[in-house]
Amino acid sequence: MVSWSDLLVPSLVSAVLVFIASSLIHMVVRWHRSEYKTLPNEDAVRAAINKSKPVPGKYVMPFCEDGKEMATPEMQRKYVEGPNVVMYVRENGAVQLGPFLGKWFAYSLVVSLVVAYLARATIAPGADYLHVFQVVGVATWLAYAWAAPSDSIWMGKRWSSTFVYMLDGLIYAAATAGAFAWLWPDGAAS
Repeated sequence: MVSWSDLLVPSLVSAVLVFIASSLIHMVVRWHRSEYKTLPNEDAVRAAINKSKPVPGKYVMPFCEDGKEMATPEMQRKYVEGPNVVMYVRENGAVQLGPFLGKWFAYSLVVSLVVAYLARATIAPGADYLHVFQVVGVATWLAYAWAAPSDSIWMGKRWSSTFVYMLDGLIYAAATAGAFAWLWPDGAAS
C-alpha cells in the first residue's frame, strides 16, 4: 500500500494545477461570462430586496412551507404568474477575492486528499500511468463536476451552464490525474 507521505506531493501539486487552470478559465478564457445576467431594472430590484433586509442565505420565491401549500390554487397561481426565483444573498461589503481564492485552494487541496485516500486504497505502488490516471481522473471529475446537474434539475440553472461547469471539472480532473499518475510511487521504497 502506498504511504500517505508519498501522496502529499501529488495532492499539493494537483491543487496548485487546479488553481491555475481555474484562474485561466475565469480570468483569461472567461467562458462563464455569458452565464451571468442582469435585470433591466436592477436598481429597483436591489432597492426592493434591501427593504426586507435579508440575511445571507438561500431564498426561493414564491415560497411555500410544504407540499400541501404548494398544491393550493393561490400558490399555483403564483408559480404560473412568476417570477420563480432561486437567490443567494451574501454579506454586504466590497468583494474581496483573497478569501474566495483561499477557500477555493483549500477546497481543491481537500478534493486532492480525498482522491489520494481513494487511490491509496485501490491502486498498488508501481501501477502504470494510465491506471492511476483513470482512477484518479474519474474520482476527481465526480468531485468537481457531478453535483452540477442537480442545480439544473432542481434550481432551474441552464443546462448549457451546467455543461460548461462539467467541462471545467473535466479539466481539473485531468490536471489532478496527471499529477498523481506522474508522481505515483514506483513501489520500490513504499
